[in-house]
Amino acid sequence: VQLQASGGGLVQAGGSLRLSCAASGRTFSSYDMGWFRQAPGKEREFVAAIRWSGGFPDYADFVKDRFTMSRDNANTVYLQMNSLKPEDAAVYYCTARSSVPYRIFWRASRDWDYWGQGTQVTVSS
Repeated sequence: VQLQASGGGLVQAGGSLRLSCAASGRTFSSYDMGWFRQAPGKEREFVAAIRWSGGFPDYADFVKDRFTMSRDNANTVYLQMNSLKPEDAAVYYCTARSSVPYRIFWRASRDWDYWGQGTQVTVSS
């Protein structure tokens, strides 16, 4: 699976951005999809994820009610980011993994199989 993230950029605090991640390669519909981010000097952290079967996405507490993750049937997932804060500035990574029943954890980087190249989000105060 190859992942291509886009949509990052510079935005003022309180503004919005929409990230996209296009997947190619194997059958997209059998993969869980996620977003992580990494700020300078910090570890990569979980942002959001969604099961291959759909359903309600899982969000990190610090993005609840501000970020919305969705996926379509055309091999693309999105992360709508509203009310952005300076602390949201980071490189955002799209990730994917094979969806199997025993893989119930997904908030650590080690839980995922494939990674995109990342897209930079900068939030000015």
